[in-house]
Amino acid sequence: MTQEPIPVLIIAGPTAAGKTEASLQVAERVGGEVISADSMQIYERMDIGTAKPTAEERARAPIHLIDFVPPDGEYAVAEFTRDADRVIGEVHARGRLPIVAGGTGLYLRALTEGFDFPPPPAGSDVRERLWAEVAEVGSQRMHERLAQVDPPSAERIAPADARRIVRALEVYELTGRPMSEERDVDAKAAAKYNCAKYVLTPPRRLLFDRIERRVDAMIDAGWLDEVRALIGSGVPPDAQSMQAIGYRRLREHLDGERGLDETVDLIKRHTRRFAKRQLTWLRGGADYRWLSPVGEAAQRTCLSIIVTQVSRNWGQQNHVRQAADPGRIPQRDADQ
Repeated sequence: MTQEPIPVLIIAGPTAAGKTEASLQVAERVGGEVISADSMQIYERMDIGTAKPTAEERARAPIHLIDFVPPDGEYAVAEFTRDADRVIGEVHARGRLPIVAGGTGLYLRALTEGFDFPPPPAGSDVRERLWAEVAEVGSQRMHERLAQVDPPSAERIAPADARRIVRALEVYELTGRPMSEERDVDAKAAAKYNCAKYVLTPPRRLLFDRIERRVDAMIDAGWLDEVRALIGSGVPPDAQSMQAIGYRRLREHLDGERGLDETVDLIKRHTRRFAKRQLTWLRGGADYRWLSPVGEAAQRTCLSIIVTQVSRNWGQQNHVRQAADPGRIPQRDADQ
């Protein structure tokens, strides 16, 4: 007997679009649990700069795949798909709805479209040779080489992120194809989940305003002290976690490269660019429904649209609770 696909709700969007609040409101309405698809919220002790859900938010519904990788550790897309598959299965087995929420497009596409990259073959010396070249010419020169063979990957990877530069060049040399291309599409993966996919994307002016206000709030909340503590605990500058936009720039500020005001402006500018890249990734995905909530009335409408699809399109009678009218649900202007 063929197993029915597991129903999964995807709530995606750029940074500061309101994904966390939307996913929690839906989870409260339908009896769901949230699976984070955020490549930075996985790290321990990196709470402020990643806009990690607060203790109060985590009390509203279970949130999985956050706060479990040490800040000097590495975590790849293949590991995310493995962990997300496991958690989705566990949530479904409990009779609850898995709600995947986040803005890391590569994670979302790998999970829902089933592509991944093969590991290097046993005995391969490509990685060792590439690391030797990094030691000789530096990561900046290697990043320039990556930009020639795989521009999309070079756009996503910082010139100082030697680990990811080496991995992308390794994939290209071993496969003859850039890492930015989907590989090994598994048709079974597409049938594994019955997904409804939504992208939350406020108008650009509103989104950029949210980004700027959130960066200011993070600085006020002690983001610089958070970075200082990470450095003091021995997290190296080339750690995967420290390549995140704000963490890298604040580390540079602590190293004396620029003043704090200039650093904050730089973080805001780079975060706006990052949000644009996130939207580009999501536009390349399949079957997303784009929602642009502006104001409380629009937020209530978007929530009602999502809950209606959960209840009608999937027949999730056991998941959907009899709740108050959507217009009476408390609305929060969350920027997460």
